[in-house]
Amino acid sequence: MSKPNKIGVLVMAYGGPNSVAELPGYLADIRSGRPTTPAVLEEISHNYTQIGGKSPLMEFTTAQMNAIEKALDDDRFVFYLGMRHWAPWIEEVVGQMLEDGITHAISMVLAPHFSGMSIAKYQKKIKAGMEMYRGQIEFANIDSYHDVPGLINPLAARVAEGLGRWDESERDDVHVVFSAHSLPVRIIKQGDPYDRQLRETAALVAEQAGLSEDQWSWSYQSAGRSPEPWLGPQLEDYVPELADKGIKNIVSIPVGFVSDHVEILFDIDIEAQAAAREHDVRLERPPALNTDPVFMQQLADLIRQKAADASWL
Repeated sequence: MSKPNKIGVLVMAYGGPNSVAELPGYLADIRSGRPTTPAVLEEISHNYTQIGGKSPLMEFTTAQMNAIEKALDDDRFVFYLGMRHWAPWIEEVVGQMLEDGITHAISMVLAPHFSGMSIAKYQKKIKAGMEMYRGQIEFANIDSYHDVPGLINPLAARVAEGLGRWDESERDDVHVVFSAHSLPVRIIKQGDPYDRQLRETAALVAEQAGLSEDQWSWSYQSAGRSPEPWLGPQLEDYVPELADKGIKNIVSIPVGFVSDHVEILFDIDIEAQAAAREHDVRLERPPALNTDPVFMQQLADLIRQKAADASWL
């Protein structure tokens, strides 16, 4: 098999509005065209206004892609950025890749944990793009990387940073809560690996950080607005539960997100913080991974290894 001259790397993320004015279209895409009620639109608009009036995801994702490309340092790879629910749309980016003559590519979602409701849907967007532009690219997909050292070690460092915000004599009384975006409960019955992978990540980070079993626990956050049950407990409800048990010092470590965007900046820094203040809890959250050099190098290594496994190098 001949090796491709250039290997595409399609880096993907969820997408987000660049202004409050874009929210109706953005929500319509997420909801597959189902209308958003005026009350929900007003609430979400208010939430975005509190974090600066737009999603910072595009800015963070672009910086991450550039950092991965720099860490990879190999001109055989050509990088592209696609978003699932906003511009630049994955389908259109695939069209650009075809126009550029890309025949082989690696796909990576900036989310470490696989689910049929998340990562698999990004991969379906890739297929839709090839159908739309009537072309074919051989993709090697990086499905998950929830247990790699370059994820676990930087997250453990975030735990240490969070604990370090208390005096050493107080740290034994600080509880670490790991969290990730909730999904509908039905994924458990479907055998989806999402919940298992998340809890494995949390356990590995806790072990690396030297936490005892009673020093940490798990919570979900950012549940959707559909009527079906979602995985829980939700962080803003869990913080009061911990307070009722006498836990008044908490470090929040969202392991399911790799950058500081709305699910962190609003759902944790505003909503969960409000619940913490109401129950006399001190809640600290270290920064997300963002362009952490260890994490960026790990993603670059995964891309190179995937290309090597496909015999493209």
